Amino acid sequence: MKAKKTFDRIQQKKSYEPRSEWLQIKTIDMHTGGEPLRVITEGFPELKGNSVLEYRRYCKENLDHLRTALMFEPRGHADMYGCILTPPNDEEGDFGVIFLHNEGYSTMCGHAIIALTTLCVEMNWIQVKEGENEVKIDAPCGRINSYAKVKSGKVEGIRFHCVPSFVAGLDQTVEVNGIGIVTYDLAYGGAFYAYVDMAKNNFDFDLSKASYQKLIKTGMDIKKAVIKKDDSVAHPFEQDLSFLYGTIFTGESNHKHIDSRNVCIFADGEVDRCPTGSGVSGRMAIHYLRNEIKIGERMSIESITDSVFKGSVVEEIDFGPFKAVVPQVEGTAYITGMHTFVIDPDDAMKYGFILR
Repeated sequence: MKAKKTFDRIQQKKSYEPRSEWLQIKTIDMHTGGEPLRVITEGFPELKGNSVLEYRRYCKENLDHLRTALMFEPRGHADMYGCILTPPNDEEGDFGVIFLHNEGYSTMCGHAIIALTTLCVEMNWIQVKEGENEVKIDAPCGRINSYAKVKSGKVEGIRFHCVPSFVAGLDQTVEVNGIGIVTYDLAYGGAFYAYVDMAKNNFDFDLSKASYQKLIKTGMDIKKAVIKKDDSVAHPFEQDLSFLYGTIFTGESNHKHIDSRNVCIFADGEVDRCPTGSGVSGRMAIHYLRNEIKIGERMSIESITDSVFKGSVVEEIDFGPFKAVVPQVEGTAYITGMHTFVIDPDDAMKYGFILR
């Protein structure tokens, strides 16, 4: 009888009043091509500053413990990704965004742009109309113009124009301990990546899920070696953008209708489940410089989970000393859950931990 009475009380108590000393943070969780995005919507302390880069700096210096609380275990995991919405940089923008991951704060995230644009429609954050809906998002790397195609009130697809993307070096080489000489391209698509073509290097692994651990180790080893050797990782206008974010392995797809495969190892050994929007943007700059793609032509690029983005070049522009391109990336995203996380000041693990 006692057990039944307890169960009856549980059934009657449909809501729970959290303790006053608990910090409550609400999120909407999503995925884009399998890559998670935790969108923080309520409860995060106010960020101080006058631009997205200033908000990002303030968060890093004052609230980093909340990044780890929401990205790390037990609320997240080693490959978790998230974002905080901020005011835009000016009256022309819709909102700004700060990106979060296991290492810190990235400068650009295409999968998050696709997810947030989807969310603008799903949550009626914008006045939704049939056809194309434009959203102007201020990322740390600059303004991203994103477009949601809506039919019968539902999102059919998202495309966005990334910031000017450029190549900093083609067919560069670096010696990596335990591997030898690695050939790579260095390009920027809102973030800097070392692009490693499997066909130009002799690795003992492929781009499948079975090679997951080797991809992480090799990708991080290459990243560290390039950081140590290559001084070309420099944005022409903003020092805060001048760092190597990750390594992207590129190779052939096993699917006839897909042009290529991307596996991105970024931050502190995170593996992108999607084809990487900023990474595809940088690839468009590389392919355009090599005359492998023309303006308006589309490439389909898959990820380690076989999810697909389509990339293309909208236009060529001058960007400081570089002949850059404005890339377009297309993809889809979905809501997976809505959460209220609590942070108990008495919890010894309140700010999280990571086991890989």
